[in-house]
Amino acid sequence: MTQVTDEQQTTNPVTQITTYEFPLNERIRTLLRLEDLFAKFGFFMSQDHRLDHHTALLTLFEIIEVGSRADLKSDLLQELDRQRASLVQFRGHPGVDRHMLEETLASIDSTATQLNQCNGRLGYHLRDNEFLMIIRSRCTIPGGVCEFDLPGYHRWQSRSAQARRVDIEAWFEPMRPLAKAIELVLKILRHSGEMSMVTAEQGNYTQQMSGKTFQLLRVDLPSDLEVVPEFSANKYMLWIRFNIPNANGVSKNNPYLEPIEFKIRLCNL
Repeated sequence: MTQVTDEQQTTNPVTQITTYEFPLNERIRTLLRLEDLFAKFGFFMSQDHRLDHHTALLTLFEIIEVGSRADLKSDLLQELDRQRASLVQFRGHPGVDRHMLEETLASIDSTATQLNQCNGRLGYHLRDNEFLMIIRSRCTIPGGVCEFDLPGYHRWQSRSAQARRVDIEAWFEPMRPLAKAIELVLKILRHSGEMSMVTAEQGNYTQQMSGKTFQLLRVDLPSDLEVVPEFSANKYMLWIRFNIPNANGVSKNNPYLEPIEFKIRLCNL
């Protein structure tokens, strides 16, 4: 997953930065995938064209597939409870921003309460919706949702953008607490650990992990640097190799051999 941000620097007022994120376990991999899908869903749902709303439904079906793990809700509740217990210890601690601490604790409490009220697996409420399940089954067939295949869907698409959006929001609403919980857990995770400036000699960087376990690696690179990072990590060693992308975007056989200064953050809940 990549994110583009602006970073203020002394020599250059605005330097565009691309952030690469690499999950270090399957649990975080799932959360990042769902976060990406929720963002795409929100974008396409907010548009007005019927094809945008079709894409929103396809994304909704992907969310159901990725988030169908039975323990996803319990994992998030346990993590929120653990983070709350950890943060409560800082109440009254000198040097701690009390307002920010209480705001974070309130957000955790509110998110956990809403998530606890959700029933069943993610998207389980949609499995009894015959209209959506027929569309979902036809989407696996190339061109399978043409108007002559699904006239009922064609009629729905011919409704006003606002009417379609009301339906889509209603179908998504039971998933909102889980989306908010994922957003909060990943926000806490991303702000953990310290950001360090390091150098990759001849396009390669290694770091001893000393048996420590981390959950997420974040790397900040100048966006105008024509390289693509390749990651590999275990509890003993972290490797980052920088490659030059070719016309097809494939870069493994084209290593970058110059030094690269970049920022790295190893995150852990």
